[in-house]
Amino acid sequence: MQLPNYKEARSRKKQQIQKEEYKKDESFGQLGKGKTYYVKTYGCQMNEHDSENIKAMLEELGFIESLEMEASDLVILNTCSIRENAHNKAFGMLGRLKHLKETRKDLILGLCGCMAQEEGVVDEILHKYRQVDFVFGTHNLHRLPYILKKHMDSNQQEIEVLSVEGNLIEGMPVKRASKHKAFVNIMYGCDKFCTYCIVPYTRGKQRSRKKEDILKEVEELVSSGYKEVTLLGQNVNAYGKDTDSDYSMANLLEDVAKTNIPRVRFMTSHPWDFTDQMIEIIAKYPNIMPSIHLPVQSGSSRILKLMGRRYTKEEYIKLFDKMKEKIPNVSISTDIIVGFPGETEEDFKETLELAEYCKYDNAFTFIYSPRENTAACRLQDDTPLQEKEKRLYRLNSIVNQYFLENNQKMIGKTVPVLVEGHNENGKTELYGYTDNNKLINFDGDDSLIGTIIPVEVVDAKTWSLDGKIV
Repeated sequence: MQLPNYKEARSRKKQQIQKEEYKKDESFGQLGKGKTYYVKTYGCQMNEHDSENIKAMLEELGFIESLEMEASDLVILNTCSIRENAHNKAFGMLGRLKHLKETRKDLILGLCGCMAQEEGVVDEILHKYRQVDFVFGTHNLHRLPYILKKHMDSNQQEIEVLSVEGNLIEGMPVKRASKHKAFVNIMYGCDKFCTYCIVPYTRGKQRSRKKEDILKEVEELVSSGYKEVTLLGQNVNAYGKDTDSDYSMANLLEDVAKTNIPRVRFMTSHPWDFTDQMIEIIAKYPNIMPSIHLPVQSGSSRILKLMGRRYTKEEYIKLFDKMKEKIPNVSISTDIIVGFPGETEEDFKETLELAEYCKYDNAFTFIYSPRENTAACRLQDDTPLQEKEKRLYRLNSIVNQYFLENNQKMIGKTVPVLVEGHNENGKTELYGYTDNNKLINFDGDDSLIGTIIPVEVVDAKTWSLDGKIV
């Protein structure tokens, strides 16, 4: 049994990152024969891509994916720890599965992802959720077949969570959720240690994949007919800074664009690492989409300093303005936290003023959620929850107004759309995303799915557009 350790997870030594190749153990081939699996994913795109790896490994073992959790032989929860709400959802699901397991003794239940890297979570599983059969973390995803076999052989609870800086595992199998767009990890971990964020503890230190491995993966996707890749990392702008090379995120973006894949996206960006060279490359290549997620977190420089964000409000606005000036048709989205410990009404008003100035195309807004062992959870927090909720409502009223206004400006324009499938309104209506990442619904034939077509915007709502094929 290996349990998580925050002290070890925080360590940042100068040891060399090791690259390993994933190796399939042929002797495990029949482990899941005749059995079904279900993977429930919480959290970010990185977790979604991890689940694509998990599914592929399970199918190498002979398991078959099921669309019904209650009828599956194996259920794995791939969890997120970024906010308390994600915690509560996962523990709520564990409670539901506890009751299911009382009637189905042969059900195998596993938990992985960022929550598995938390000391408190694993301690709670050991004492309150003994129905969980195995737990593994973010650093040993590739060991799922071994951990699962060990449990199936012993029928004992298996916990294997490594609190390490992390290595790079190449060649892992992947069962992609889409045939048209794909996630590509370019780096793992983070060394920023923003005071509210647990990611450096759960994902390890910053470590960049070799450009050759990334470009090979993208080129294979191009050959397979994929139309879009999203380059993933906790802080993609810092790509390459952990190596001895001068090769940067701007260089990688350019090389990925030169593979001629029709669409390139990336996320998530830290403003501190966003360079002028990156802006120039995005503006230069039409297949790098003009859509940037640029989390600000607060409009108050005082709060930004308490958050450990390493930039001021003025520096953020300067970067924002530069993007708007140099990148044609750019849309910018953001993350904003309200109610951070010590936030005054004046601090919050600065956030409202920033939202008014930037007029974001999209924003993910949250009430501050204390995370175990982070620096911010030790700060005095004397703002009542009711006041934080009022602030969130006030902020959302402003940002939602600009979502709608920005969408309305697109009415009458013809935009390129990657058609992704049927929307929830019915089988005859399709949906897709514009180059600047706007959801658009329109009528069309199934044969269009997976293609990029021109669509005229005919109506706009706060969260989506309506269009017609040109």
